[in-house]
Amino acid sequence: MTPRSSGDGPGGLSGLSGLRKDLTGDAFAPGDAGYDEARTVFNSMIDRRPAVVAQCVSPADVARALRFARDNGLEIAVRGGGHSVAGMSVSDGGLVVDLRRMHDVTVAPRAASAQVGGGATMSDLDRATQPYALATTGGRVSTTGVGGFTLSGGSGWLERKFGLACDSLLAAELVTADGESVRASAEENPDLFWALHGGGGNFGVATSLTLRLHPLPAMSIVFLLFRPDDGPAVLTAYRDLMESAPDEAGGACMYLTGPPEDFVPAHLVGQLTFAALLTWAGPEAEARAAAAPLLALPHEAEIVTGIPYADLQCMLDDPPGMRNYWSAEYLDAFPDAAVDTFCAAAGAMPVPSGSQHVLFPMGGAVARGPADHPLPWRAAPWAVHPFGVWESPDDDERGREWVHRVRDDFRSWASGAVYLNFIGHEGQARVVAGVGTDNYARLAAVKARYDPDNVFRLNHNIEPAAAGA
Repeated sequence: MTPRSSGDGPGGLSGLSGLRKDLTGDAFAPGDAGYDEARTVFNSMIDRRPAVVAQCVSPADVARALRFARDNGLEIAVRGGGHSVAGMSVSDGGLVVDLRRMHDVTVAPRAASAQVGGGATMSDLDRATQPYALATTGGRVSTTGVGGFTLSGGSGWLERKFGLACDSLLAAELVTADGESVRASAEENPDLFWALHGGGGNFGVATSLTLRLHPLPAMSIVFLLFRPDDGPAVLTAYRDLMESAPDEAGGACMYLTGPPEDFVPAHLVGQLTFAALLTWAGPEAEARAAAAPLLALPHEAEIVTGIPYADLQCMLDDPPGMRNYWSAEYLDAFPDAAVDTFCAAAGAMPVPSGSQHVLFPMGGAVARGPADHPLPWRAAPWAVHPFGVWESPDDDERGREWVHRVRDDFRSWASGAVYLNFIGHEGQARVVAGVGTDNYARLAAVKARYDPDNVFRLNHNIEPAAAGA
């Protein structure tokens, strides 16, 4: 039993002792042992002190926490897997609905589906499906939360083969702002189900998702390291390769700080390094053949191997406790001038740090996916993702400026659309850009039905449509 502070709650919160009694899970308030651990989030730039952190273990717990928050006029934040680079999963003086204890994954191999708890991470999902040689598109690291990732679209290594994560969403269970349980699928509440394909956490707390799984008997990678000056030539070769590659091919090119790993030459450790990654949904021999143009280029280190998909997901895991600031631009084209711009921008990237300057190839099953989903960025063939990560607050200004500069540099090729999971708070115009103007109006109507008071507003917010609009 967690030791508790005395009294009913901070600031005289009415009914906190009752909430603690009613929850099957746990509730932490300032002064409680475990409170600081419960409020700490992935991005160390975010340091907020909620009035209550309700660690829920069931939909009934979620409903109780929501009622308590609304009865006490508390702002509500929802924490799934816990990334939320903008800090949307924690609120100063509010209540956090913490789903991390709801992380069970149940695989139905014959049905090729998995039921995933609202607090599960990619590691929970990938480790559960791996024994069956099944998978679905996940994020590019193992610590990403499945819920928030999927409901905002879900871009990952397998997307060119299997589509975005939301393309494999079969059903979702939500607790709405008034504490009611709702199921959404193609047959049940279809407008809500449509909204969950890009509209994020605007409509309720997702306590469970059912995802389609796909056969993945083999996974392979070709990972090459180059000196930074080789970036333009390698990136050009990578671009040309991916523009005609089959759906099995994915990956990224990136500038990063050379990590202190055995395969990294000493002269690159701690230094700006260029990396090319080809992921391949198939055996190693096929991956090697597909990557032949890259392997033919002089390089400093290589890994060519078959790898379990769940292990691939851990390969570039973000270290916890770092300061994070990200953004992205989705591009209509990536000509030679864009290659030069990309490589030049690496010069201002914080090094040494965990920052990455990334180019992702899109296309394949992403571009062929359902055109009616509120995801206008899925048609873009390329995405630039300045991924700022550093340790010291002294680097905050420099890191943010670099991210902003990369966005500015690519405006002439940018489509204007953006994947909302890749950005923080960048204004309401960027939220509209993430779903599309016409889609935003339809999402606002769905929002008005399920959350007319905009209780779930700590997100890339869809404001509810006004009555009669």
